[in-house]
Amino acid sequence: MVKEELYITVPSVFRCPISLDVMKSPVSLCTGVTYDRSSIQKWLESGHDTCPATMQVLPSKDFIPNLTLHRLINLWIQSSTLRPGSNSPRLLPATPPTISEVQAKLLMEKVERESCDDSLSKVAEFVSCCEENRKFVARFDGFVEVIAGVLKRKCVEIKALETAVRILDLILSENGVTEGLNKLILKSNQESKFLSAIVLILQHGSLNSKIKSVRVLDSLALDSESKRRISDSQDLISILLQLLKTNNNGSLNDAVTSILTTISITRSMRSRLIENGIVEILSNSLTEKSLKLLATLSTCSEGRSAISSEPKCAAAIVEKLLKVSKRGTEDAVTVLWSTCCLNKEEKVKEAVVKGNGVTKILVIMQREGEGNVKMMCRDLVKALRAVCKDWCLGSYETKTTHIRPC
Repeated sequence: MVKEELYITVPSVFRCPISLDVMKSPVSLCTGVTYDRSSIQKWLESGHDTCPATMQVLPSKDFIPNLTLHRLINLWIQSSTLRPGSNSPRLLPATPPTISEVQAKLLMEKVERESCDDSLSKVAEFVSCCEENRKFVARFDGFVEVIAGVLKRKCVEIKALETAVRILDLILSENGVTEGLNKLILKSNQESKFLSAIVLILQHGSLNSKIKSVRVLDSLALDSESKRRISDSQDLISILLQLLKTNNNGSLNDAVTSILTTISITRSMRSRLIENGIVEILSNSLTEKSLKLLATLSTCSEGRSAISSEPKCAAAIVEKLLKVSKRGTEDAVTVLWSTCCLNKEEKVKEAVVKGNGVTKILVIMQREGEGNVKMMCRDLVKALRAVCKDWCLGSYETKTTHIRPC
C-alpha cells in the first residue's frame, strides 16, 4: 500500500529570514527582528555589525530568546498531527517564497563561499516557484556570476553542479541572462573549467540534469567564436557522441543533436562527426533534429558521401517525408537533393524511388510556393526520372476521381 504524504503550510513568520527554514531557537536583535539562533550567530561571527533584514548598524550584538514565538512554533508543530501510517510531514510555504535583497545577498555569499548543494537547493526552490522570482534573481546584481562560478570551481560535488545547472536553465529566458553567461564563461578564457563541469554532469549526473546541461550549453553558443570554443573540447564531443550511441531517451538525444548542429560551423567539426559515425547513429532513429544535423553535414562532400554510403539513411529520410514539420521537410529535401543532384549517387536515387519518394516529392512540390524547396524538388524529379524505369513525368496519372456534371 502506498503511503500518502502530508503537506503542511508554514506561516512565513516561523521562517528564519536568513536560512528560510522553520526556526528551532528564535532570538531577537535590538532592532526587533527575529532570527534562528544558529543563523544569526554565523552572521555576526563572520564580522558583520548590521541587522541582516534592515541593514541598520547594531549598537549591540546581544540577542534575547523570543520565547513567545518559540512557544507558537512548538504549538504549531504539535498541532500538525500525522495521519496513521503516513510519513513525516513535508513543509511547504503558505505562499510562494519571497526573499529580500539582503536575504538574497546572504544566500549568494553562502553559495560563493561553500558551493554546497543545500544553499543552491534553496535558490533553486525559490527560482522554480514563479516567473516573478526568476525575474528578481536575473536582475539581482552578481547572481548569475555566483551561480556560474560554481560550475567553474574545482572539487565541487556533482549534486551542487546539477543544481547550479538547474538554476541556470530556469533563468535562461530572462532578459540578458544568456548574453551575460556567454561573456562570463566563453569570453573570459575560462571555458575549459565550465566545460569540464558539463562533461562531469553528462558522465555521472541524472537524466534530467544531462538534458538541462546540454540545453544551457546550446544557449551559450551565440556566435561563431563561442561555437568554436565549445567544439574544441575533445572530451565534450566524445561524451555527446557516446550519449547518442547508447542513450534511448528522446529528449536527451534531441538536445545532444541540437548542440552538435549548432557547433558544426566548421568543416573540421563536421568531418570529426562524420569520422565518428554520426550518420549511422542518426539513421537508426531519425527525428526532426536529426534531419537538421544531416542537412548541415550534407553541405560538405564528406557528409554527402557518408550519407550515400549508409544503407538505411536515404530510406529513413523518404519515410519521414510528409510526416514532419515544414522545417523538417526542408531539411529532408535538402539532404536528398545534395546526394541525388550534387553527388548524383545512384544508390540513393534507387532508395528514394523504391520508397515511393517520387510521389512524395511531387506532393511537396505542389504545395510549396516558389522558393528553394520547390526548386530542389524540381531538380530531384528530373534526377529520379532516369532511374524510375516504369514511371515518367509525361505519363504520370493521379488517382483523383474527377466528378463531371451530368
